[in-house]
Amino acid sequence: MYDQYDALIFDMDGTILDSEPTHRKAWHQVLGRYGLTLDESQMVSFNGAPTWRLAQFIIETNHSSLDPHLLAAEKTTAVKAMLLENVKPLPLMEVVKAYHGRRPMAVGTGSEHSMADALLSQLGVRELFTAVVGADDVERHKPEPDTFLRCAALMGVDPARCVVFEDADFGVQAARAAGMDVVDVRLL
Repeated sequence: MYDQYDALIFDMDGTILDSEPTHRKAWHQVLGRYGLTLDESQMVSFNGAPTWRLAQFIIETNHSSLDPHLLAAEKTTAVKAMLLENVKPLPLMEVVKAYHGRRPMAVGTGSEHSMADALLSQLGVRELFTAVVGADDVERHKPEPDTFLRCAALMGVDPARCVVFEDADFGVQAARAAGMDVVDVRLL
């Protein structure tokens, strides 16, 4: 089905791993400690963005003086414990398995690199990917194209020969900005 491409790139959270509900639960847990709130739809609008960017938005919205990087780190710590126990693969993982050994594949995620490695390893699928690019591997995050361009570079594939699988607007924009075809998995 995707044989016309030289490489496949997958977003992680909400695309190949069912982790979004756990991310939201971790945010609510951490925000509750500080009496901060965030509307669920606003949280979803940041899917694909690095954690600190959402933390910054939460702090601004709640008129707080917390450090966004420290708040993001606290959320990452909370979600790691939850996710390693609860993460499940999504149906798109079947595409990953079908193309393993046939095409190079990468994960380009707004999560931190260490988190991506831990989750993919927990499910026993890390070895299916040639490369993993996390939010801490690039300076400019989705919707900028840097995450996906770095994936292509690490695989040694021309960006125009890659297809990206994404579940978030920021990621779809990033894939298009990278000159790659994109499959919006929300439409599958």
